[in-house]
Amino acid sequence: MVAVRHHDDGRVRVVTLDRPARRNALRPADLDALAAAVVGTPPDVPVVYIHGAGPAFSAGADLDVVAGLDDPATFARHGQAVARRIETADAVVIAGIDGAARGGGLELALACDLRVATPDATLAEPGVALGLFGAWGGTVRLPRIVGEGEALDLALSGRVVDAEEARRIGLVSRVVADPRTVADEVATHPADALRAIRERVRDRAPDEDREAAEAEAFARLAAAHADELAAARADRGSEGPGGEGDEGT
Repeated sequence: MVAVRHHDDGRVRVVTLDRPARRNALRPADLDALAAAVVGTPPDVPVVYIHGAGPAFSAGADLDVVAGLDDPATFARHGQAVARRIETADAVVIAGIDGAARGGGLELALACDLRVATPDATLAEPGVALGLFGAWGGTVRLPRIVGEGEALDLALSGRVVDAEEARRIGLVSRVVADPRTVADEVATHPADALRAIRERVRDRAPDEDREAAEAEAFARLAAAHADELAAARADRGSEGPGGEGDEGT
């Protein structure tokens, strides 16, 4: 039985890793179901929120599967492909980490746009203790997000970090009581603006090309939201001199 389920709640698709007895460890079919849930969101659902059932986010790859692999490289590529589908999805993808995120579970969270933790969250890349390492894109995204020094420290030691240390090193962006509230907050904004922001920030082209694409995307959004801009200007004008309306974009 596939251990991933999802439902749409307003403008947020809630994806639940639902195998709590195994700390939401992931098998190949679970990876496929996760990818399908993330990329299958309709245009009016601009945010995907991934969380784990029970006391863990995800323990990562199911070790029973790993121990029986005839072709470990294929399994690694499978997880990498799912992480890329999360990273390139149309929707903003937010990982809500409560409890343990380990190995592949952490690596899939690294592919999300935001990682939001509860105070009870713990995160680690423990593969080195088994003579392995994170191969679902872990050696690619972890140094990109926290820097090479922190990435090497985490991967070479296999140590567990708590939520506050994870926030300090940039592994998570916030520590809150309920990460779902962040998904709801993000989902209040226009879907086309959310999509443009994530596309521009994730663009790996040379800086000059990125800046050109940024200007073009800004122009498209300005044209699409001309009415909202005009209304915002009118509101500011009605405040009179010294008004305290928000300035800028």
